[in-house]
Amino acid sequence: MTVTRHCKTSYREDMKLFQSPSLKVSLTVTLISLVVFPFIANDYLVYIINLSGIAIVGAMGINILTGYTGQVSLGHAAFLAIGAYTSAILSSRLGMSFWLTMPIAGIVAGILGLIVAIPSLRLKGFYLVITTMAFQFIVEHIIYRWESLTLGDKGIGVPPVTIGSFTFDSGSRFYFIILFMVVLAVIFAKNLTRTKTGRAFVAIRDRDISAEVMGVNLARYKVVSFVISSFYAGVAGSLYAHHAGFIGPDHFTFFVSIEYVAMIIVGGMGTIPGAIYGAIFMTLLPEGLRILSDALRDSFPVLVVRFAALKTVIYGMIIILFLIIEPEGLNGIWQRIKVYWKTWPYTY
Repeated sequence: MTVTRHCKTSYREDMKLFQSPSLKVSLTVTLISLVVFPFIANDYLVYIINLSGIAIVGAMGINILTGYTGQVSLGHAAFLAIGAYTSAILSSRLGMSFWLTMPIAGIVAGILGLIVAIPSLRLKGFYLVITTMAFQFIVEHIIYRWESLTLGDKGIGVPPVTIGSFTFDSGSRFYFIILFMVVLAVIFAKNLTRTKTGRAFVAIRDRDISAEVMGVNLARYKVVSFVISSFYAGVAGSLYAHHAGFIGPDHFTFFVSIEYVAMIIVGGMGTIPGAIYGAIFMTLLPEGLRILSDALRDSFPVLVVRFAALKTVIYGMIIILFLIIEPEGLNGIWQRIKVYWKTWPYTY
């Protein structure tokens, strides 16, 4: 019997990170294109892609917690803030290098994620949502009120990243730091989902009682998921702080947590590509709405005045539409397109 190249005859083949030569080629072309991008794009496009890259790192974190483990969180922006302020304070006041403050920011966020996770072990569903939302408001309050540390609503200026005498003082230069961290974040998340820990996350998400009966330690893996998700958020917050050069309380509001939940819903929960697609989509959406409002400025001036409120309404409508019409998100649409072209003209 002849085995086609699409069949896998061993677990080793099934566990390969790159399943086919075409995937290797496409990833290589994509990586080369990303490296070349800042040399041919203008500053505005580089800025938007930088924000998308930072959002991808943060979305990977909440995707591990919510998409893979099924633990819904509305406090992701709090961990972004913790990472951002940790990195900003260490850099601006103690003069520490970004290359030290970034991992420290992730570790501090991870430790606080552990603190939040432990009392939340007996909670799930709506009760867990309320707990993480309460943590979000607590962090916001601390940022506003602890002025001796955070400078309150004045914000903190963040020094640029340096390596020796070389300074990452432009978006095109900082782009490569973000690209490197995105690649690391994606590779780690992809490999994590293929390990025993990743399979335990999925088992907890699908049916926690059955997972516990099969020997999965629910408490252990829920805590691990919270810590990893918080670490990702802390790193993303550090990247955001040094990319923006300035941070304040308004950068990490409750609405930012909603945006990150929207990213994984729109992209496709429980999938690595889904977190990437959703992060890019939700980063580009405000820019698209701004361009649309500028185009309609003369014909519908009321829309410009109420743009902020309309943006919130549009975000909510997009989430609802994806939940009802396309629960698998953009990744599900892309998978169906690939299947269609692979089987065309013979559909099943």
